[in-house]
Amino acid sequence: MKPAGFTYHRPATVDDAVAVLAEVSPAGKVLAGGQSLVPLLNMRLAAPEHVVDINRLSELAYVRADGAAVTVGALARHADVERDAAAHAVLPLLRETLRYVAHPTIRNRGTTVGSIAHADPAGELTAVLALLGGTVTLRSAAGERTVEAADFFTGPMSTCADAGELVTSVTFPVPEGRTGAVWTEVARRHGDYAVCGAGVEVSLDDDLRVAGARAAYVSMGPEPVLLDLTDAVAGSTYDDAGWPAAGRLAAGRLEPDDDIHATAAYRTHLAEVLTTRALRAAARRAAGVAA
Repeated sequence: MKPAGFTYHRPATVDDAVAVLAEVSPAGKVLAGGQSLVPLLNMRLAAPEHVVDINRLSELAYVRADGAAVTVGALARHADVERDAAAHAVLPLLRETLRYVAHPTIRNRGTTVGSIAHADPAGELTAVLALLGGTVTLRSAAGERTVEAADFFTGPMSTCADAGELVTSVTFPVPEGRTGAVWTEVARRHGDYAVCGAGVEVSLDDDLRVAGARAAYVSMGPEPVLLDLTDAVAGSTYDDAGWPAAGRLAAGRLEPDDDIHATAAYRTHLAEVLTTRALRAAARRAAGVAA
């Protein structure tokens, strides 16, 4: 199929882009990598009157990393983030997760910020942003604002972004102290949407006892699901913690739906198994022990 007719805009600066969005909203859509929007247009699941192509906004094509955070601009491709040595050095979880995102061809064109702004409940990076307590920066003709990940996602493919706002960057904070993080998922084929995906983070104290454990999930609800599992394992040594208990706790708190790919019961089972394995691996990373 081919998309319905629309007016095409290609602004040259961020100021131009937000001015165009202010003029055409709410009938406009932003095009960056196009790996989510173009299929929706072609299947006529989306039919905006205006498409605003931001691919000339080279000022947004950046990945910036320091000891506190990795900030990704709206035109940085998945592959740019995946290959960025500085980002990997301070936040290995990003590269680990991105290797589960679709296939190299898609990652060479699709954008990390676009994936998050798309807010697909099966999109891995939405859960990573939620797990790390990241932020989203939006700009409009009225100014700029920054939103916490917990407030940004409001439902399946739905965010708090107002009409006329452009998501210009996302920031992934670097965990502090003795913290290990892991991403894992199960899909029918590598590169397909996950039947269940889980990102976990484990923090240890100076005695290598568990001080905190959290997990974020995709394909388990209408938006990323973030759970604090600390109660199941707090105070245990990293190599003798009750990780299966934490997995059971997670499974009891998740409420996935049945669909054509898997039953809710199977997704829940996967969540328990993946959470248990990932927490154990994250704790070993936090302790500096090879997996």
